[in-house]
Amino acid sequence: MPLVIKTVVKPGSTIVNKTGAWRSFKPIFDRELCSKCGICAMYCPEAVVYKLESGYYDPDYDFCKGCGICANECPRKAITMILEEK
Repeated sequence: MPLVIKTVVKPGSTIVNKTGAWRSFKPIFDRELCSKCGICAMYCPEAVVYKLESGYYDPDYDFCKGCGICANECPRKAITMILEEK
């Protein structure tokens, strides 16, 4: 029988719990392809993609779960998911 845990976690919950240590993939942002549209930040379910002073965006790797939603939603394909090195 599968284990079922009935817990609902609100979006942005990783901002108080460092979860980056267990991810398998991490997003790499390519500044040459980025159009600074902010869609990556808009779709990040944990709200860990931040706008820099330069107008570009970066994830906070301490809290990024590596889900890949930012990479899937980027219209310019400026985000690549790479295997996390341990």
